[in-house]
Amino acid sequence: MNDSILKTLTVSFTVCLFCSLVVSFAAVSLRDAQNLNKLNDQRIKILKTAAIYDPAESIESQFTRLTPKFVDFSNGLLLDEFEGLDLVTYDPVYFSKQAGFSSPIPPKLDIAVVKNKENIGKIYLLKDEESQLEKIILPIRGYGLWGTLYGYIAIDKDLNTIRGLEFYEHKETPGLGAEVDNPKWKALWDGKKIYKDGEIEIAVIKGKVDQTNKMADYQVDGLSGATLTSRGVTNMLAFWFSESGYRETLNKINYDS
Repeated sequence: MNDSILKTLTVSFTVCLFCSLVVSFAAVSLRDAQNLNKLNDQRIKILKTAAIYDPAESIESQFTRLTPKFVDFSNGLLLDEFEGLDLVTYDPVYFSKQAGFSSPIPPKLDIAVVKNKENIGKIYLLKDEESQLEKIILPIRGYGLWGTLYGYIAIDKDLNTIRGLEFYEHKETPGLGAEVDNPKWKALWDGKKIYKDGEIEIAVIKGKVDQTNKMADYQVDGLSGATLTSRGVTNMLAFWFSESGYRETLNKINYDS
């Protein structure tokens, strides 16, 4: 009897050990491929935001059309290099969680519940064949209903007209808040305005936009049954287009252009 129990435990332990080794080996060997897939998915979102994505072409070749730049949030300046950081691989979200590379946001200013913001950001410029600015693609993030939404927004060279919006990660409810991924809803953003007389007016409203309303150019249809997600998107844009986000950088770009 004891021999039988011992044999059973031995076999069970051996099987568990073997399975754990197989799973560990698979996880390690596939890690690079998984990271590459995640990076490519994020790059596709950036290309879609800029409205230049072509599934028939390689992601790498399309991405060369974009010029990455560091953003020094302390003064709004765009930089090609910063203290040895790699401009190509730099991930602002990662550095927003690292002590010494980020700063806490005062609660009264943190309307998007970002909590900590990276000291150095990263944006992308899309230029035409004559090296003239066409669009700017800005990373954005903010809290929805169940968690943080991470995405990108493209604005025109006038620095006030939205040309695209994409989210690459979120935890919103399927069929409700997750409609931020619905192509029909994302298409509503093209042509919407951000600032009116220097104030941020872009907002996701409750219900549908009344096109006869003088504020229609600054409003986007709300997500049905997802009031908190809609409010989260509004707060996100209000934060990132304020002095807490990219406003000083946009002002400097406008001055330099």
